[in-house]
Amino acid sequence: MTTPILLVTGAGRGIGAATARLAAARGFDVAVNYLKDSKSADAVVATVQSTGRRAIAVQANMSSEADVLRMFEVVDDKLGPLTHLVYNTGITGPISRVESIDTKALREILDINVLGAFLCAKAAIARMSTRHGGPGGAIVLLSSAMATLGGAGEYVGYSASKGAIESMTIGLARELAGDGIRVNAVAPGPIATDIHPPGRLERITQAVPLARPGTVEEVAESVVFLLSSASSYTTGAILRVAGGR
Repeated sequence: MTTPILLVTGAGRGIGAATARLAAARGFDVAVNYLKDSKSADAVVATVQSTGRRAIAVQANMSSEADVLRMFEVVDDKLGPLTHLVYNTGITGPISRVESIDTKALREILDINVLGAFLCAKAAIARMSTRHGGPGGAIVLLSSAMATLGGAGEYVGYSASKGAIESMTIGLARELAGDGIRVNAVAPGPIATDIHPPGRLERITQAVPLARPGTVEEVAESVVFLLSSASSYTTGAILRVAGGR
């Protein structure tokens, strides 16, 4: 059986790193994308390799089409034909009401969270789709519970970008069903990562019925499930991992 080859964007830390580590433990070779923190990405690669799986780190900015295309070419060259993609890259932008948010910051949110997902999906489909001679595969996009909560007073721009991800998931799932590619999303709630400003995680966790933040490992379990054959009849799903929030 051919070893599945997975690209995880934003995989140097947090949910992306946990996903890369777990996927390797479940039999995937992994490409670890990062933007700036090469040390963290190299550490994830070392962990993956310690399981006996192949791994590489690839620097690329998800808002740059040239970077995205180069990243996929490196994966082709170093690991082989891609079979799975996790688009995990995302930024919240500054906490702000909408009338006060800087337009440049808003464009950056949309470029990275939405345009980057489309750029990666385009490149992945060209390689994975049976329509184009590929083997098929699976794509998982990272959304957020904020897509339906709205982020009022803090992160309306971020929340809107994740709403776009959920629409994209449904559209791609239906468009690619005949191409052998399943597309799903995971929508985490409050997760213990460094994406939160000081004090925010503790504050928002008060609204979580399970009364605690989630862990990156809990989110990774859901992502890897959706990548795996255990979810072979699941496409177009938004799996909320938010403690009931």
